[in-house]
Amino acid sequence: MNPEQSVVVLGLPESGKTTFLAALWHIVTGMEIQTKLNFGGLTAENNAYLNNIAKQWRDAVVQERTAISGNQWVSMNFVGANNKKFRLTFPDVPGEAYRRMWEDRDCEQEIANGLQAVGVLLFIHSDTIVPPLWIVDEAQLSKAMGVEMEVEGGDVDWKPSLAPTQVQLVDILQMLQCGALNVGHRRVAVMLSAWDKVAENEICPKTFLEKKLPLLAQHLQQPSNGWTMKVYGVSAQGGDYIGVNDDNAQVSADALTSLETASERIKLVDDGGSVSHDLTEPIAWLVT
Repeated sequence: MNPEQSVVVLGLPESGKTTFLAALWHIVTGMEIQTKLNFGGLTAENNAYLNNIAKQWRDAVVQERTAISGNQWVSMNFVGANNKKFRLTFPDVPGEAYRRMWEDRDCEQEIANGLQAVGVLLFIHSDTIVPPLWIVDEAQLSKAMGVEMEVEGGDVDWKPSLAPTQVQLVDILQMLQCGALNVGHRRVAVMLSAWDKVAENEICPKTFLEKKLPLLAQHLQQPSNGWTMKVYGVSAQGGDYIGVNDDNAQVSADALTSLETASERIKLVDDGGSVSHDLTEPIAWLVT
């Protein structure tokens, strides 16, 4: 077994990392669908944690956010094509840890060790992207609407948390190509979570990335930056869960739990528009 075949799960807070892990654990242990990778056992005693988040996922209950000090290191053995065996390590790390890398230029040693993985699952919540705002655009919009643009409170001090989503992510990815975190060329699977929220626009995941996050797309598509990219749209929940402050959440949750098999609620869309329920597909691509 090659211990270097590892994958790190990376993303800002509430980008869908834990939900993905819960759904992945369900499909590899429930064996309701055919998957590209077969589960070969855990290498660490994480059964209780994984069973808990998978139960919440099956019950359509919103996952509790990973505590800032509650890192969970999940290490799974998988068997792929030609009976090839490898180990995948998923640090289920709170998004605040990655945000600290951007805001404070700081990274815990344990997290730094995990970031030396050869494959990266980069999670982005497709429905909560913070875009760049330009004062010129705001002025033009105000003029077109026939209203005077108001600036309340005078100058606003800039702070890192105000930066657009793509700026934060590009900076973090650049850190992965520097110093002790640099392990050479890597593959990155960009996982656009909550894809069901934007899928009605009939746009493929890669085009969505290029349109909504052009800086990030250009960074990942530039060969000299050390990345090979593939983009997926993923709806691991399938709809709103209980715990969301929305009158429709209970209706959505009831519809999801009524499905014959829980794995049917998963939708994974690749660059070519192919749809499946198999969350091991991007992992298999990362370690190919």
